[in-house]
Formats: sequence, structure tokens, C-alpha cells
Amino acid sequence: MAKNATAKMLTVTLRKSTIGFNKTQAKTVQGMGLRRLNHSVQIQDTPATRGMIHKVRHLVDVQE
Repeated sequence: MAKNATAKMLTVTLRKSTIGFNKTQAKTVQGMGLRRLNHSVQIQDTPATRGMIHKVRHLVDVQE
């Protein structure tokens, strides 16, 4: 399966710690590749990643 070279990318930054929140939210943050506070990753804009972002929207900042 070929990846679309023109796919939109999102920059996701972890702004708040996952300590004190649901463990599934911590696993979601980890699944996006975020490791520590103020760490940013670029991920493709797909419905799956939008769902992950929606689940932890209170912990992250998103830029297109």
C-alpha cells in the first residue's frame, strides 16, 4: 500500500502531563509518539489520528 505523498501532516505537541489522567489516555499519547512535555511529532491527518487527538485534546496542542 503506497502512502500519499501529498497527505496533510499535523504537528502535535504534548503540553500537559498524563499523570493523574486515565491510563488509556497515557497509552494514546504514547501511541502518537509523544514522550515528554513540549515534545512535538508530525503525524498524518487521518480519521484514526483525529480520533486519538480528540481523546487527549486537553493534553495536546495541534497545528496543521
